[in-house]
Amino acid sequence: MQGSSALSCSSNSISAPVGLCCSQRLTLPFRNQRIGFLENPSSLKIFHFHRNTTFPLLNCTATEEIVEASETEGLFVETGYIYSVHGLQGEVRVKVTTDFPELRFSQPGRRWLRQQVTGRDMIQEIELVEGRGHPGQKSWILKFHEISTIEQAQKLVGSALLVKDEDRPILEEGEFYTPDLVGMKVFLKETRELVGTVINVFNSGASDLLHVELLPDRNARPQLEGSASGPLVWVPFVEAIVPNIDLSKREMLITPPKGLLELNIRADERSKKERRQLEWKERKKSQKRLIAAKKILHEMEQDHIFHGFRYGEKNQRSFLANQIVDVNSILLQHALQNKKIPYKRWSFPDFVNALQVNNTLKLSKEFFSKENVEHSSIGSKVQEQGHCLISSGKVAIVLALTESKLLGTSSIPEPAGPHEEIAYLHVKALLNDSHRLLKMEDRPSVPLIVVCPAESIEYLKQLFMDHDYFSFDSEKVWFLEEEKLPVVSASQEEENKHKILMKSPWEILQRPAGSAGIVTLLSSQNLLEHLHVMGVEYIQVCSGNQEFINGEMLLGFTKSREANAGIQVFRDAGYLEEHFNIVFSIDFAKKLTKKIDKLQFEAILKPNQYVEMVEKEWVDVIPSSPNSYEFHSSIYSCLNACPPSKVCLVDITA
Repeated sequence: MQGSSALSCSSNSISAPVGLCCSQRLTLPFRNQRIGFLENPSSLKIFHFHRNTTFPLLNCTATEEIVEASETEGLFVETGYIYSVHGLQGEVRVKVTTDFPELRFSQPGRRWLRQQVTGRDMIQEIELVEGRGHPGQKSWILKFHEISTIEQAQKLVGSALLVKDEDRPILEEGEFYTPDLVGMKVFLKETRELVGTVINVFNSGASDLLHVELLPDRNARPQLEGSASGPLVWVPFVEAIVPNIDLSKREMLITPPKGLLELNIRADERSKKERRQLEWKERKKSQKRLIAAKKILHEMEQDHIFHGFRYGEKNQRSFLANQIVDVNSILLQHALQNKKIPYKRWSFPDFVNALQVNNTLKLSKEFFSKENVEHSSIGSKVQEQGHCLISSGKVAIVLALTESKLLGTSSIPEPAGPHEEIAYLHVKALLNDSHRLLKMEDRPSVPLIVVCPAESIEYLKQLFMDHDYFSFDSEKVWFLEEEKLPVVSASQEEENKHKILMKSPWEILQRPAGSAGIVTLLSSQNLLEHLHVMGVEYIQVCSGNQEFINGEMLLGFTKSREANAGIQVFRDAGYLEEHFNIVFSIDFAKKLTKKIDKLQFEAILKPNQYVEMVEKEWVDVIPSSPNSYEFHSSIYSCLNACPPSKVCLVDITA
């Protein structure tokens, strides 16, 4: 029986634009300029690793130490990479990515190698015996201790050569490293107007050129990846045009000649040929993503998902392709692994009870009334510290709104009108109560990320627009679709084989992954890096169905205890995992996105109707008993990645 479904799709892809860096030093006659620097572009790359695992890389004794790269971030800079073997005596050829090849490759001593093993970047120590420049080529030939055969040298090919960050040579005044300039904000010196961001630096021969991405709107924020980017212009890196650079603030002031910022800007109206070329490039990118996603699903023995490509209309097949690309295969594999390996379920109450006494602040709900706060010096100081973080733009809020929360809560009287009116009252009550999420006067400085079901995104966008974004800055409000995972079969015959179920031939049956999905959203979007650039130091993640949310006290207490995370609970009301108010420092949040394996998923057995192909026909399967697993993970399981001593608790009693 042929199946069908109403198809819809929404996208929430956002991330900051990344410019390529060139490996050169830039010299400009600046006077009395104190500078910091990096030696090469690769030190700015962001890697996603797993910790607590090490693997041997080489079958030799030259290695003295092997550690995972995620444990040494910021400690090393790259000076070159090994691209081939040279001769028969174990020598290797190195492409140079440093301006100091003599210093890095001719002097014997300790060096480090970075090499990928089973998807992880590992770093090991190795001893350089000697090195010499390769005649006629911009490369070097190196000899390492106890690497004496072709076979041993071949294992080094593809590795990056590193040196300690502390060993970088000091530059002279007026000299800058390219990566220090990439990502800098560019302001007009005369008016202090923000005009754009440096995304790359090029050497044109006569002088260096800054590649600057202008803001589409001079009053707009820097653009996120996946949104409309601004035009690109070239700015000569000379003192007359770039008179001031502040490395600590990552800002530069420019005095461009009249018309410079309008040069090389492509008009919005492109020729038909250009549009075709762009469309072709986009199709090629989409095809590559689809091929990569299909390969992963094939390796997971999920080829039945591809059957829909042989049936239906073009738009249905395109929708299936988008579904396949959007599957979070890494998270799904981790959830399936949790299902296979029995474990003692992590207990949030047990974790709370294990917290140190000095990291716990017990308060009554009445404490937060205005009179009590004024007469409590300790509470006043903590709350004032939290308010200072918020008002200075150092806090971002992630608000999770599920469909049930949008359709009303017990604390909001349900009107006789439609669901849209209920949703409006709920959002208004959540945002407009000064003793709840955020005070009105603080909202313009606070970034807000709303996580909600796909079908609610457009409505919420319109709701915020119709009500002036509830006093938030419209340029600092984002709407993200909640993380979902495919529903899989629960076959007793094949206990360890779980088939992804299909809602229709062209739609994967999926369910929300739980509040922990917020972490994976942040890790896949590069949103954390963008918030870090905006100056955010803490991220408050909360559900919208709580009776009371006080961000200031939780933020202030987390800051005062120098904790990685802070949580607010109502102990008297019990521990409800769907009610959460948790704060992460931005640094811990970044580390957390690299430790997705710390999340614990619960496989919930449920009945689900689906379709499958039987003898070349699509058949509806209607279960009479639970037949499938849905995966769920609580955001509280993120605390697995944090020692209890670095977690603080605000315990509120009735």
